[in-house]
Amino acid sequence: MFNVGDKVVYPMHGAGVIEAIEEREVLGKKKRYYIMRFPMGDMKVMLPLESEETVGLREVVDENGVQEVIKILREKRNAGGGSSNWNHRYRANLEKMRSGNICQIAEVVSLLARREQDRGLSTGERKMLENARQILISELALARNNERKQIENMLEKLLA
Repeated sequence: MFNVGDKVVYPMHGAGVIEAIEEREVLGKKKRYYIMRFPMGDMKVMLPLESEETVGLREVVDENGVQEVIKILREKRNAGGGSSNWNHRYRANLEKMRSGNICQIAEVVSLLARREQDRGLSTGERKMLENARQILISELALARNNERKQIENMLEKLLA
C-alpha cells in the first residue's frame, strides 16, 4: 500500500504523486481510493486501492533506475527496432509501454527517436513516441526532483 506523498507510476499515464487516500461512494459502493495528481496534463486520477496491483501501480525509480535509463538512451541501437513491418513494431512497442517498466519505455523512446531521425515514422508511431517521451519525462522529473524542461533537454542530448 502506498501513502500520501508517495511518488508513483501508473502505466500508460506516467508518474504522479498520491495527494490523498479517501473513501468515496461510486456507483453505490463505498471504496477507498488513491487520489493521484499527474503533472503531465495536470490530471487527477482516482484509483481504488484494491486495483493497484492489477493496473501495475509502482514506485518511481531510484537513482540506479535513472542511470539504467540513461545507459539505454545512450546506446546507439539499430533504428530498425526489430521488424521492418510497422504494425509488428507498433504492437511490440505498445506491449513494452503497457508493462510500465521504465527501461522498456526508454527502449521505445530510443528506438523510435532513432528511426525517426533515419527514416521517419508513421503517424501512429509518431504519436507513440510522443506519449512514451512524456511518460519517461514525467518519471525522470519526479525521480530526480527536476523540472520537466531539464529532463527534456537531457533526453534531447542523450538521443542526439
